[in-house]
Amino acid sequence: MNDRSPAPGGLALVQSLVNTLDIETGADSLDGAEGRARFGVPQSGLEQARELRESLRATLLAHAGHPPHGTVTPLGELLARAHLVVTVDAGDGSAALAPADEGPLLSRVVAAVAQALVEGTWTRLKACEAVDCHWAYYDRSPAGRGRWCSMQVCGARAKMRRYRAKD
Repeated sequence: MNDRSPAPGGLALVQSLVNTLDIETGADSLDGAEGRARFGVPQSGLEQARELRESLRATLLAHAGHPPHGTVTPLGELLARAHLVVTVDAGDGSAALAPADEGPLLSRVVAAVAQALVEGTWTRLKACEAVDCHWAYYDRSPAGRGRWCSMQVCGARAKMRRYRAKD
């Protein structure tokens, strides 16, 4: 549904992972080998990837001021399991957190979240308030008050529901 541009930097990974499930249709791209391969998730890691996805979605809903859609493992508990290292650029001396092993999805997500925290962009990644959507989007609005992944779809539906409720 999202008609917005992808999130910047590593947040694109988080956004893509959350958006592997289309809540409206129930289609989950992690069900297929190609969808899992896109994130480096083996069949044996499918349930952990889904758990991470839903914990991220709950956090993105919180970024938008909405309660989670269900009970999930707190994101902090999942992120604490990642193995990271501090890398230092020999040229300019800049430092960053990086996965100790490039393979695990969890470590790549933690590195992306850490970088977004440093850049101040983490709370701009949100989930659409529409209960049949909850698609992840990056809020580029000046005030940071975006509510829907798409004004043309979810925003228009919400406005139409409010309009019809007035009659």
